[in-house]
Amino acid sequence: MSSRRLRRRTAPAVCAVAALALSGCAALTGEEESGGSAEGSGTIVAGLYPLAYVAERVAGDAFEVENLTSPGSEPHDLELGLSETAEVSDAALLLYLDSLQPAVDAAAEENAGGEVLDAASVVDLLPFEDEHDHADEGGDEHAGGDHADHDHDHEGHDHGDLDPHFWQDPVRMADLGDAVAERLAEIDPEEAETFRANAADLRADLEALDEEYAAGLADCARNTVVTSHDAFGYLEKYGLDMHAIAGISPDAEPSPAALAELQELIREDGVTTVFSESLASPKTAEVLADDAGVRTAVLDTAEGLTDETADEDYLSLMRANLAALQEANGC
Repeated sequence: MSSRRLRRRTAPAVCAVAALALSGCAALTGEEESGGSAEGSGTIVAGLYPLAYVAERVAGDAFEVENLTSPGSEPHDLELGLSETAEVSDAALLLYLDSLQPAVDAAAEENAGGEVLDAASVVDLLPFEDEHDHADEGGDEHAGGDHADHDHDHEGHDHGDLDPHFWQDPVRMADLGDAVAERLAEIDPEEAETFRANAADLRADLEALDEEYAAGLADCARNTVVTSHDAFGYLEKYGLDMHAIAGISPDAEPSPAALAELQELIREDGVTTVFSESLASPKTAEVLADDAGVRTAVLDTAEGLTDETADEDYLSLMRANLAALQEANGC
C-alpha cells in the first residue's frame, strides 16, 4: 500500500522518437478494441498519496491503484511524462484534486480514457481565509480556532479561495471514500456491495482517528501551532490555532515582517516547537526556531510517503502527527 505500483507498458518507439502528442501516445497504449474506453482496465490512477490510500482501501483487490506522485516527491510540482499520461489514458478511474496539480488537471481533461472523479466535487473544502470558522462542520461538535495568515498570498497557485488539504480531516477522507465506492460501483456493478462495505470499514477507521484527535487535543496547555506552510488548516476543528511561515507553496519565501510577527507570537503564546515537514526543506523552520529559541519537529503533511515513511500509511502518519502536537502543546 505504501509503494507506487506501476504496470509496464510498451508503446511504439515512434511515440518517443517523433514526440507525438501525449494523448496520441496514450491512445496507442490503451484499449484499442474498446474504442479508447478504459473502464475495464482494472486500474485506478490517483494524483497523490491521500487519494491513492482511499482508493486502495475502497477498491480492495478489484483494482490496482497507481499513484502518479512518486515517493519523496512534492505533489504540487508533479509533471507527467509519456508513461504517466498512458496510465491516465488506460485507467478505469482517475481520482484527482482539481487545482492542486495542474499537470493532472490537464490530463483529466485531455487524456483520461475512463471515469474521472474530482475529490473537490465530493468533499466540502474550506475557504482560505484569515480566520477559519469551524463552528459548523457538518454537525461536527469540535470547536475551531482562528487561522491567522501572516503572508499567505494564495493567488498565483491556482487554488482559488479553497484549501485543498482536506485529508488533514479524517471525516472528509471518509466522505471521499463513500464517493469512490459509488463511482466504482458504477464501473463494476458486480462488486458494488464490496466497495460499499470497504468504504464503511474505512469510515469506521477514520472516525475513530477523528475521535482520537478530538480527545487527544481537548486538554492542552497551549493551542498555538507554527508550521512551515499552510497545509494544516483543517486541524483547527480540534481547537488548534494554526500559523504558517509560508502560504500554500512549501517553497515560498516569508517576508521579514512575517518572521518577526511569528517570533513575537512564539514568545507571547509560549510556543515550544516550530514544525517543518517531510517533503520540503526544513531550513526556514529551523531559522525561525533558532531565532526564537525553541525546538523543531516534523509534522507530516501526509501528501506523500518518503524513504523514511515507506512502511507507514495515512493512519499511522496522522497518529504520529497527533503525538507530535500533544508533545509540543502540553496535552
